Amino acid sequence: MKILETRRLLLRTMREDDAAFYLALVNDPEWLEHIGDKGIRTLDEARESIVAGPMRMQRLLGYSLYLVERKADGVPVGLCGLILRDTLPGTDIGYALAAPYRGAGYAYEAAAAVVDHARHRLGLRRLFGIVNPANAASIALLEKLGLSFLHGTRLPPEERETHVYCIDFAVPRD
Repeated sequence: MKILETRRLLLRTMREDDAAFYLALVNDPEWLEHIGDKGIRTLDEARESIVAGPMRMQRLLGYSLYLVERKADGVPVGLCGLILRDTLPGTDIGYALAAPYRGAGYAYEAAAAVVDHARHRLGLRRLFGIVNPANAASIALLEKLGLSFLHGTRLPPEERETHVYCIDFAVPRD
């Protein structure tokens, strides 16, 4: 199901047949370094993760992590969307692009649409972002989206150092 459309991208709900792309993305060296190892090694595990994660969250909450496709050719370039985690006091934005598509502005284009969606269509009062403190590109993206650093923490299951960012939609921005 189409959720959002930008000038170059389509963001849609994930499906089981996205498993091959998802499997490759969650095992990309940058994902493993900055996001962590989900332990997904097979297509069946990828399908199960999609069903238990994004598909379930979409059904229960009306939002989730979305597949990002180029409109021009339907090629999947990454993931971007909203996640409700037990480890945070509210919804956060998540994003990751496959290596060939990094540096083309897709992450900002997709994430800006998701932030606008969270604020105006879903009516969220605030939005969090979590990031590995060594991931300068992701930090720059969160800040460009208007999120500000709140604090450092360690989030389960890996207990890795994580920085938490937030934007409060109730507070007017300049």
